[in-house]
Amino acid sequence: MARDSSPFAPGRLRWWGLGGGIAWAACDTLLAAALGISFEIAGKDATWVVAVFFGSSFAVLGFLVGYAMDARRRDAQAAALIREQADALAATRARLAQSEKLAALGQLATAIAHEVRNPLAVIRSAAQGLLEGAGPIDADTRRASDFITAEIDRLSNVVSSLLAFARPVQLRRRSVSVPELLERTELLAREEVTGAGVHLDRHDPPGTPVLHGDPDLICQVLLGLVTNAVEAMDGRGAVVLEAETKGDSVEIAVADSGPGVRPEFRARIFEPFFTTRAKGTGLGLAVARQIVEAHAGTISVHDRAGGGARFVVRLPIARDVPEAA
Repeated sequence: MARDSSPFAPGRLRWWGLGGGIAWAACDTLLAAALGISFEIAGKDATWVVAVFFGSSFAVLGFLVGYAMDARRRDAQAAALIREQADALAATRARLAQSEKLAALGQLATAIAHEVRNPLAVIRSAAQGLLEGAGPIDADTRRASDFITAEIDRLSNVVSSLLAFARPVQLRRRSVSVPELLERTELLAREEVTGAGVHLDRHDPPGTPVLHGDPDLICQVLLGLVTNAVEAMDGRGAVVLEAETKGDSVEIAVADSGPGVRPEFRARIFEPFFTTRAKGTGLGLAVARQIVEAHAGTISVHDRAGGGARFVVRLPIARDVPEAA
């Protein structure tokens, strides 16, 4: 902790109180002399005796007041330090509990992947075999086969999401150009966005600083946010992908013109298994937060001006790296 070098730092107020008391007594004495007031004891001038007496009294009083203020400051600092240590301990406990949960979830996800994936693959292959078999296929059989295939794909995605969430994030860091990130995200999302009848805009101002991170994982986060935005708008509106430099960070935002995120959901929207969609797993945004936090960044959700939601990914700027053209 940095040492406070100010004159009124804790521990010095008692001496300032002592000096203030002496100065106060001296001023009173000089004022009394200026007004012609004198003190006598047994016919002898006792002005300076009285001044010394009052000066000592004021000095002791000032010292005690300063000591009390010092003690109060020390108590406040001690309380602040205790609160800070308690918060750090609570955060450490939370991280430990989260690590234990992830370890347990990892074991569960591995078991699920081992026990479920192979049977799902067999069932999917059988459903496809029905469609590819000899002879005509009636509409009901085709519809049932398509339904089985779609549900198996959804379950496979759930298993993959569980594995992705339980597995520690492994970063392959390198210099990352923000315009390239946005362009790559736009390219990967183009087919889905176009198919949904939604318009995608991209705004990446020139001179955006370079990031230092894993471009594949960051692009995964942005692509997931764009996908969520497209699903939220239900075939109408626009998604805006933009970047802006804020201090020592770059903010990459995905905004949509959909219904937005209800205030009561915002505190939990990045929690594992929390979802507002009927067929959602509740792991997409949780994985996104893991990836962003592994980059020492933050992810948050806000209201978009004019209606809709605006997800903001804030990532630190790479040090000692030239800016992108």
